[in-house]
Amino acid sequence: MIDMIEINNLGGSTAWDGFLKKIARIVLAKEKSKLILSVALVNSYRIKELNRKYRRKNRPTDVLSFQYGKEGEIVICLSEVRKNAKNFNSTFKKELKKVLIHGVLHLLGENHEKTEKEAKKMQKKEEYYFKKIKF
Repeated sequence: MIDMIEINNLGGSTAWDGFLKKIARIVLAKEKSKLILSVALVNSYRIKELNRKYRRKNRPTDVLSFQYGKEGEIVICLSEVRKNAKNFNSTFKKELKKVLIHGVLHLLGENHEKTEKEAKKMQKKEEYYFKKIKF
């Protein structure tokens, strides 16, 4: 059971809030997690700052995940998600779903950067949830 999911849309629009909450609830429930989750939607400048500070990569990225005990925060850059959609010949909605699933799985302990085996395990879960979640 999920204790709480909060969306902090720093861009002002709440158009994607319900969509994001539904996806996070499905993944967290299926994984039997009681994680308290916050999702922040930010611009490319802000995510670049965070990426530089916490990952030492001086460029914007689409999603970052931060774990604080039983609380987790996912930071998503909508402009990077839009770029991904264009680059991968996909839709914004599909790419947004993909990065949120990716971020939630990181908070639940999945790590594609550890080993090839871990990367394959995480990719398999990502594909499962992407197909399972139909909206």
